[in-house]
Amino acid sequence: MAEVNEHGDNRELRRRRRKRCLIYLLLLAVFKIGIILLLTLTLMRTRTPKFRVSSAAFGAFTYSDADPSFDITLYAELAVKNTNFGRYNFDSTTVYFSYDGAVVGSALVELSSAGLADRVQVKSDLEGGVLPLNSRAALTGEVEVLRVFERKKTAEMDCFLAINLVQRSVGYLSCQ
Repeated sequence: MAEVNEHGDNRELRRRRRKRCLIYLLLLAVFKIGIILLLTLTLMRTRTPKFRVSSAAFGAFTYSDADPSFDITLYAELAVKNTNFGRYNFDSTTVYFSYDGAVVGSALVELSSAGLADRVQVKSDLEGGVLPLNSRAALTGEVEVLRVFERKKTAEMDCFLAINLVQRSVGYLSCQ
């Protein structure tokens, strides 16, 4: 028969209850650790946003084979794709458009347009009917994760545009 103390409680019953309570507390702790790990590995993980030229169109468009020069107003739509569970707050930056290593135009990200007006030696490309341009920019900012954590991230853009001078359109657009 089980021992009974002076208060009439059953010691064996109290021991079982304490064991059961301890097991429940351990299971609760394991469950909480699992939830925290799951959130840390999914929601709290920050990825670098993607920054690209998504499309381009032209306004003013003049070029000359005789005097190797061009004057093009390029309206480029820039896109930032954020795959994080939170906001990506970024500082303003400048996108640079270059031809053969020389900067021929620039634009602020907020304006989403660039005027290409500088003169560069481009005779062979103008005669060929295709003007190759590169665009580069770095967008620095912070990712807010669940409005609690902030992580610094820099999205970089490196795009290549081949402008078809005859059709006055972008023949090829590729971003990395």
